[in-house]
Amino acid sequence: MKIVLAGYNVDREALDEVLRAFPGRLDLTPETLSAAYARISRDPRPADELRRAARREVEKARRSNAAIIFKMGHHSVAEHAVFNFDLMGISRLAIEEIEKFRLCSFTEKSQRYIKLGDDYVVPEEIVRAGLGDLFVETVRAQNAAYHDLYRILRPLFFENHPALAADPKHHFLLDGWAKEDARYAVGLATEGQIGLTINARNLELMIRRLAAKPSAEIRAIGLHLAGEAARVAPSIVRYTEAAAYDAETEEAFRDEAVESLGSRPSAAAGRSRRSGSVSSAVRMAGATPEGDERVLAALLHASWGGSYARCLREARRLPVRKKKALFLRVFERMEFYDLPPRAFEHAGLTFELTVSASCYAQLKRHRMATLTAQAYDPGLGVTVPPSIEAAGEAPRFRDVIGRTEAAYRILKEAAGPAAAYVLTNAHRRRVLLALNLRELTHLARLREDASAQWDIRRLAAEMSAAARARFPLAAMLLCGKDAYPDVYAKIFGRPPDKTPPSSLKNG
Repeated sequence: MKIVLAGYNVDREALDEVLRAFPGRLDLTPETLSAAYARISRDPRPADELRRAARREVEKARRSNAAIIFKMGHHSVAEHAVFNFDLMGISRLAIEEIEKFRLCSFTEKSQRYIKLGDDYVVPEEIVRAGLGDLFVETVRAQNAAYHDLYRILRPLFFENHPALAADPKHHFLLDGWAKEDARYAVGLATEGQIGLTINARNLELMIRRLAAKPSAEIRAIGLHLAGEAARVAPSIVRYTEAAAYDAETEEAFRDEAVESLGSRPSAAAGRSRRSGSVSSAVRMAGATPEGDERVLAALLHASWGGSYARCLREARRLPVRKKKALFLRVFERMEFYDLPPRAFEHAGLTFELTVSASCYAQLKRHRMATLTAQAYDPGLGVTVPPSIEAAGEAPRFRDVIGRTEAAYRILKEAAGPAAAYVLTNAHRRRVLLALNLRELTHLARLREDASAQWDIRRLAAEMSAAARARFPLAAMLLCGKDAYPDVYAKIFGRPPDKTPPSSLKNG
């Protein structure tokens, strides 16, 4: 056996220092890894020799990449080249578009932990419409409300949680609670930044899809990404123009739907919740029939044997106590950080959710789930943090919301979708979330935990409750990581540990 570290991420500035010391070097590119690994399938030489050969002949490696990836269609070869990007000074709305892509890694500037300044993006479409002044005045009013709310909420949290306030190590937490509730007043134009790690295949897809978006800011992000990648890896990121499929399908489908079904329904039903502090509406839109039995059948299929049809028949005929005993064998050694086996992916749920932009910002990070969303819609009302209500600042908050929505109506008429930049973190959208029980377990552990932000914590708790009602066996351990020891103890009569007592071992 021979295991070799073939490469790793290196800071671009460190590479520039090498290039200054050794001008003319061409081998400081991830293209050589793609070219070397592409040859593994047909060249008998060891992989490390193939890498050395690619580094010696970079132009030949580039020609090889072009032929193998784009002519022969082996696009997975491009996945061996990985890039890191700093995306700075882009809007929250644009970040949502970037983070739709699954097979990438993101770390985003948090509006929960960092006190916001007054930085925001003014969309080109709104400037062209001659409404830049209205937009700026509205955003400045939102930012002023944010700073005032933070100033008022911070001492309120310290006063309401004296035990935490007594220990300086918890001050960061209390301060963060004030920031995260105050941020409901700020707009989606607020500047943020993310660190992005992405392989070349997915980078090309991202650039092509961004090029098809109507937003000038989002298209510009795609152009910058394409330009930066082309400088160091021209052979593996090539097709970056907008495709008709990405650019035209959504609008064509929407027009056909309007022709077939009539005008689009309004969100008037959401207005009744406008003044409340309700974080979300949760409605189960679908679930796998016989989810407990299908998960159990998948578990049997992997360990007991037989065809899946046989395993499902056996799972159906077992009495509930026997089914539960089998599930307990799966769960008994599980710690809060463990996920159930992949067999749990055979039971899924679909939820229709109405969530604030603040809640959606966290929900979208669960990229293994399937998440589709409507546009933000003021007709769905807003989410008012309970702390703002408790501080008596709801009238001020709603005044800012009213001013925002008045501006939105004017901007919508003149600038179309770009009007969404002026909406706030409190505004809502409808989303459709489909996920299997394994992914829901991960979501619940993280988002239902006491340390999670209150808006998504409430959402996760409602989804978990709905899942337990539908799949009482497979979902019995759904909870936040803080509650896991108690939930486990209620089921097993003991705290979780890695060595169950002999009574459980013997059934």
